[in-house]
Amino acid sequence: MKYLGLLIFLVGVVSLLVASFGANHFLLLWVDNWGRSIGWVLRVGITIAGYVLYYLHRHDD
Repeated sequence: MKYLGLLIFLVGVVSLLVASFGANHFLLLWVDNWGRSIGWVLRVGITIAGYVLYYLHRHDD
């Protein structure tokens, strides 16, 4: 679960960076289907969820 959380966190961070520079990848455009502000909320939520998952399982092997 630690690595899954890290992967989700990294995907969220990359999504935030790509969206902030305005160069959206076609795989990440589905997030903006419900509007730009909801897209940002989803990106931040994915990033936080990945970090929480990583943090909770950081001592697992």
